[in-house]
Amino acid sequence: MELRIENLSKVYPNGVRALDGVSLTIPRGLFGLLGPNGAGKSTLMRILATLQEADSGSVTLDGLDVLKQKEEVRKVLGYLPQDFGVYPKISAVDMLDHLALLKGFVRTGERRELVEALLQRVNLWDVRKKALTGFSGGMRQRFGIAQALIGDPTLLIVDEPTAGLDPSERNRFYNLLSEVGENVVVILSTHIVQDVMELCTNTAIIDRGRVMFAGAPDLAIRDLDGKIWQRTIAKAELPDYEKRFKVISNKLVAGRPQIHIYSETSPDEGFQPAAADLEDVFFSRTSAAPGEEGRA
Repeated sequence: MELRIENLSKVYPNGVRALDGVSLTIPRGLFGLLGPNGAGKSTLMRILATLQEADSGSVTLDGLDVLKQKEEVRKVLGYLPQDFGVYPKISAVDMLDHLALLKGFVRTGERRELVEALLQRVNLWDVRKKALTGFSGGMRQRFGIAQALIGDPTLLIVDEPTAGLDPSERNRFYNLLSEVGENVVVILSTHIVQDVMELCTNTAIIDRGRVMFAGAPDLAIRDLDGKIWQRTIAKAELPDYEKRFKVISNKLVAGRPQIHIYSETSPDEGFQPAAADLEDVFFSRTSAAPGEEGRA
């Protein structure tokens, strides 16, 4: 089972080139799609979810033409968009029952069993009669996964799923996605590097509509071995260092910026070698400003 994207492009009427010849092969399991805000991730997700047209290129999912066979694709698709709207006063069980009915589960007994199984799976059964307006952010996201899993999809797309969640809710969501990803293709679109580091064995980095890297995160990190250097500096010194070095990220340590720079050779000046991680890969391959996404 795999999703194959070949030379996919999309230009908006205002001239913005959201996707510029994107080609990716995405196998079963969790696949991380990393990129700064505005990189083209959401456009790609909407096209894959059959909600938007591409200008050119092709997408196939186990023989299905995603761009042309939209109705067939929707039967095997689960989608959790970045902004998942619900009717706030309806209970979780009633809302999920309604969504299952819309997806074709017309027999009451079958639908009841499905809804119970899904709410159990996402650990919301005990609050099934609670109005969705009273759910925490993490509970709402778990409900979003439950509705996305109606019909046992073979392709699951989740767009920025953990933004705004507290650490405990993020961990619960990680565990749920890992479980789901054992059997289907799961695409996790995010700008949070930690999500990909903790979940995905394969990833792609996209920026300005182009794929900057595709493969195992370990390979990208290995490419930076011996090329990442760090130093703690005074805040006032940061603009000067950004002019003289390729500063790829910075974070505050005890109130002072600790910067990471990219250099093929030792820059001296008090820099020490640093072990590269996926966040260094992200910043070194995208146009995101140092520190813009934060060190998660």
